Amino acid sequence: MKSSANCPRVAGARSLAPQDMGQRSPTWERLLPALLLLLWREGRLCAADHCSWKGSGLTWEPRSRAVEQVRLRCTEGSLEWMYPARALRVILAPNLASVQQTTVCIKPMTGFKGANIYVERDGELHLLVSEAEEAHLQHVHCFSSDRPQGVALFLQASPQRDISRRTAGFQYELLSNLSSAPNFQVTLVEAMCRPCDNSELLMAICSSDFVVRGSIRNVSHDPEHQMSEVEVSVQKVYRQKNGIFQQDEFTGEWTGPIKTLLQCGVKKGEGAFLFTGNEHFGDAWLGCAPRFKDFQTIYLAARQQRTNPCEFQFN
Repeated sequence: MKSSANCPRVAGARSLAPQDMGQRSPTWERLLPALLLLLWREGRLCAADHCSWKGSGLTWEPRSRAVEQVRLRCTEGSLEWMYPARALRVILAPNLASVQQTTVCIKPMTGFKGANIYVERDGELHLLVSEAEEAHLQHVHCFSSDRPQGVALFLQASPQRDISRRTAGFQYELLSNLSSAPNFQVTLVEAMCRPCDNSELLMAICSSDFVVRGSIRNVSHDPEHQMSEVEVSVQKVYRQKNGIFQQDEFTGEWTGPIKTLLQCGVKKGEGAFLFTGNEHFGDAWLGCAPRFKDFQTIYLAARQQRTNPCEFQFN
């Protein structure tokens, strides 16, 4: 569910006026995280349930002494803050009561500008995304959370001398089945770069975001980002979440890209494969990928023994 509704703001909090931020000294940089925490503690939280939020700093009263707050209740979604002004506190608080630890990952939107993002840990704020570090703006940033009440992020608007459009936004995902790591690719290592056993394969066809049969058309490698991309020529789409695999309107051929880690050493192989995996931030990431004939043998044996966790329709 998307919403652009404004949440209650923190009443009585001192605003971060442009003149306060115009000349940032080392002392100011050290005091900023503590000041942000002080501001929100003087107010109350927004309890609205949203997956995504979109808002603008232009809707705020010019003399308002407030910090806007947003609570997002889903395991994935997005936030888009146009014309950032002062500060925005975002609570990521999905219903994960049964999960002891969650890995939170955020990916800044294309063209991210106008704010820095801090994450709250143990009562202190730590810089997570800086708009000044353009080379890292398209990276996915991950961190752990063991707090049942959710994770708090602060978006601190940068000083602006004009009203040209700036937008600070990000996509977020909460991954309860992966351990914490500072880099999104590292969090995927546990689920990749090793062959799936029969039980994992049978579960993958039930729970993966995509399941397709196809052949490898090409494999390209990106050493700079430590990633590989498998271009798949698809014979059959059994399931997909967001339409990553598309049909060419002229040739009728289905194709799609699947990402994996460079260290997995994926190479082009002949024959048909069953590709499974999950989607993260709009990309398909490779999970189990056996040869299709091997999968058929494993599945049919499990079905005969009634150990298959779900039904799979070959045709």
